[in-house]
Amino acid sequence: MLKKLLKWSAVFLPALAAVVAALLFVPKDNGKPYRIKVEKNQGIASVSRKLADDGIIYNRHALMAAAYVLGVHNQLHAGTYRLPAKISAWDLLHKIRGGRPDSVTVQIVEGMRFADMRRVINQTEDINHDTKGWSDEKLMQTVAPDALNPNPEGQFFPDSYEIDADSSDIQIYKMAYQNMKKQLDSTWSDKQDGLPYKNPYEMLIMASLIEKETAHEDDRDDVAAVFVNRLAIGMRLQTDPTVIYGMGRAYNGRIRKADLQRDTPYNTYTRAGLTPTPIALPGKHALEAAAHPSNEKYLYFVSKMDGTGLSQFSHNLEEHNAAVRKYILKK
Repeated sequence: MLKKLLKWSAVFLPALAAVVAALLFVPKDNGKPYRIKVEKNQGIASVSRKLADDGIIYNRHALMAAAYVLGVHNQLHAGTYRLPAKISAWDLLHKIRGGRPDSVTVQIVEGMRFADMRRVINQTEDINHDTKGWSDEKLMQTVAPDALNPNPEGQFFPDSYEIDADSSDIQIYKMAYQNMKKQLDSTWSDKQDGLPYKNPYEMLIMASLIEKETAHEDDRDDVAAVFVNRLAIGMRLQTDPTVIYGMGRAYNGRIRKADLQRDTPYNTYTRAGLTPTPIALPGKHALEAAAHPSNEKYLYFVSKMDGTGLSQFSHNLEEHNAAVRKYILKK
């Protein structure tokens, strides 16, 4: 029995090794170059599945086994890689494990402040950080000399931006600025009549307030209506995110009564009208809400505090006080 097992192993194991070697080391001709994007913290399992689904490798299990044997299954280098039309799974693994990506993707999230955007870009690997250490003023003069306002806040569109590895970070700022300019111009030209904005920049400010007040798609148009209705009657906007923005680094996660009463250019409890600049980078949906608020005559809203992110809207102070008792005071 043992002799048979040894004889069988002597035939089977070399054959198995030959198959695995072929799957790993024989280049597969895919007819044309291919691009694979490896996300940050993405493992070999999901990457190999994508490659197999697209027919780029012979067998995903062989690739995964090699990655685990080498101990690099969770050490993939994030970025976008351009693969030649003909490549082996082994060469592919080494390219996405230890090589430099051919391009780098930077994700700018809706609602970020410009300072957060700069921090993300400065921490992105495999690009040249030419603007690191620059003042905001120098950066704006370089990438956006035609900007609506010299203050950069709000004037860069949150999105994913891809540039070649070893390229200058200036490219990202230029793309994000031009993207926001395009989005704002388009939304401004399509806005509804009768809105209280003197120019596109004021609508951009409004969009940033909406962005910070709610991320729930069902509430954006009504939040916009509240702010527009308040502006129309000269009522102060009284929105907490503006107070937080005006506090700067003094904000520690909570707003006290004294903070609401302390006057800053961004305190919409002490000052009427819009803030002097946006308070964040608004996304497309916030821009659209600023341009197309609902027709409701709401003047107040309060969080329902139910985990949904939704708010309760009211037409007058009596309704609002009742909503506060129900949702905040739980009475």
